[in-house]
This record gives sequence, C-alpha cells and structure tokens, in this order.
Amino acid sequence: MTSTDSSARGGEARPVSWLDSSGSPSRSAARRGRRRLPHLVAGVLLVVLCVGGAVWWTTSTQHRVPVLALAKPVPLGHVLTPADLRSIDVSAAPGVALIPADRAASVLGRPMATSLGAGTLLTPDAVGAAALPAVGRAVVAVVVKPGQAPPELAAGAPVTVVVTAATTAGSSATGQAPGTSWRATVVGVTPAGTDQTTVVSLEIDTTGASRLAQVPAGQLALVMQPAGGER
Repeated sequence: MTSTDSSARGGEARPVSWLDSSGSPSRSAARRGRRRLPHLVAGVLLVVLCVGGAVWWTTSTQHRVPVLALAKPVPLGHVLTPADLRSIDVSAAPGVALIPADRAASVLGRPMATSLGAGTLLTPDAVGAAALPAVGRAVVAVVVKPGQAPPELAAGAPVTVVVTAATTAGSSATGQAPGTSWRATVVGVTPAGTDQTTVVSLEIDTTGASRLAQVPAGQLALVMQPAGGER
C-alpha cells in the first residue's frame, strides 16, 4: 500500500510506502503513530475537563436560592421595613436556617432580636424577642471623643476597640497597656450631650467587657471592620 508525499522538491508527488517488504507497517509509520498518541490523550482529557466543568457549573447554579439579607445595618429592637431587606442568591449548606426571599412578609413589621450589619443573611433567630446579650456575652458602654470613632459608626457594625493610652485603673495588674484590643459589635450609638462625646454600646465577651469597663473615657479608639467579620 502506498501514499503520496507532496513535500518533495519541485512540488512533485512521490510515493511513500506504509508497509515494508513483509507487508507489516514500516518503522517510520509506527513512529508517527506514537507521536500522535500524546495529542490524542490530551484532547480526550480536555473534553473530559470541559464536560465536568459544565456539569459542576450547572449543578451549583441550580442549588442557589434567593434568601433575605440586610440592606443596611439594623440595631437591636429596630422594626424591619422593606427598605431594610434585599434578596441575594446563595448556595446554603444543609442545616443552615435562612429565610427565603418570598417570605419577606413574615418578618416585616417585627423587631430585631439583635444588631446586625449590612449584608448579613437574615435568620429566624435574628427576628423577634431580644436575644442580647447571649450567654457568655455582655453589653458595655464606652465614651469616645471626636476622632476616636468613625462618624459612620452605626448599630450592627463590627469594631475593634483599641486602648490608645496607658491606664491606671485600680493597680498595674488591672491596667490595660496601649495597643490592647478587643473585638466587639456596636449595639447603639448615642450623643452624650453638649461636650461632643458619644456613648457607644458594645456587645463583647464577658471577660473583655470587664476589662474594657476599667478603661477611662477618652483612652479608647474604635476601628470599624468589614461586615460579617469575626468578632
């Protein structure tokens, strides 16, 4: 059996033998077959990867459902209105209690049981009777002066509370060194009066609350953290 090779000089076709004198495939043909094998394997793998990716994307998309999230920070006791809510598509893990977007009417007009930040997914436990402070948590008030807290501070915002000056509360054993910090969540923000100070209520663990209460006014700074961050 022969074929033609058009790469000969002058453009003339010349026969190329695919079989040797014994009728078996020639060595050159076998070498060309072996060179093609890696390309064939790579092509098959590429097809498998593309199909697998399409199946994964389709499956993950089909399992995403619209649920309720907060459109802005809301404090404890705030009565929910349509402006407080928005719908977001999520792929929720089994056992996670979320409120479907089509059940928004079930939470409108009800008070918040805790303070939450914007973008937080709404759960059934977050709406209803106040659940603050929870076991192991406490609410403590701190007084901050202008420049010691962002003016955008609002209920539900996660913050880091930082000691900015050395304290001498009681003794050196109870004093807090500069740089000491705690993670907390803002519960409420209230102007103190005519001295431009502001009282900020913070939800924090009970140990941190006891230490934070010993820091004199004016020796703290509040640093806002991203919504949904760890306390």
